[in-house]
Amino acid sequence: MENKKIVVSDVTVDRAISKGLDQLNLSSHEVDITIISEGKKGLFGFGKKEAEVSLSPKTLTDPQDDRQLDANELVEDAVERAEEAHDEISDESVPEKEELDEVIEENADFESSREAAINGVIDYLSETIKTYGASAEVKAEVSRNVITFHIDTDKPGLIIGKHGKIINALQTLAQTIFQQHERSRVSVVVNVGDYRERRAKVLENMADRTTERVLRTKQPVFLEPLPAFERKQIHAYLSKTPEVSTHSEGKEPHRYLVVELAK
Repeated sequence: MENKKIVVSDVTVDRAISKGLDQLNLSSHEVDITIISEGKKGLFGFGKKEAEVSLSPKTLTDPQDDRQLDANELVEDAVERAEEAHDEISDESVPEKEELDEVIEENADFESSREAAINGVIDYLSETIKTYGASAEVKAEVSRNVITFHIDTDKPGLIIGKHGKIINALQTLAQTIFQQHERSRVSVVVNVGDYRERRAKVLENMADRTTERVLRTKQPVFLEPLPAFERKQIHAYLSKTPEVSTHSEGKEPHRYLVVELAK
């Protein structure tokens, strides 16, 4: 996609962003957003100034070919089965083994140890990326309660997918595969380049705008459906703001976060 930067104005920042996204025909996940001015209300119409934002499409996705479409269908089918076998990660539940066998039966012979679990995930990610027609090196970074699998590839957009759908599916499957061998409560993260870091900033900006709207209107705001781990990120971020509270509603994969005034 051509990296065309646009500047948009409207009465509020949210409306300016929405207008810009409509013009680009993209979602907030696919653009870098910079708030140039939050605008001024003015007095009796005098001194009024519209909010102004700039939006620049991210160069994340490559053109899809038949091989990618086939791989997309393969991963989407697998992640649907994984989500049926794997309760919401934020609830820290452990899937039943018989359900997991259906999703990862080809990995069932791995030893039940952390090292074997990590190697199993690395092998799975490497083979899946080959299916996409991309070359990649996968390395694991182990911290206290999080294991991050870093994917170094020449086609990051292909692995991330539109709206992050593919990388999120791979992360769900990686968590499932890991827990087949290692039953302790460890969070698994799959990252390509600095995608997770950039995505975290997008979520924080979303949380800040939502908080401002809730405090201004005194009404709850219902966010778009997000993966469980991203809802957890927003919840943790907004837990530092005592004026608002958050909770999830709906069922996966359409579960969403509600932000409202704290009671």
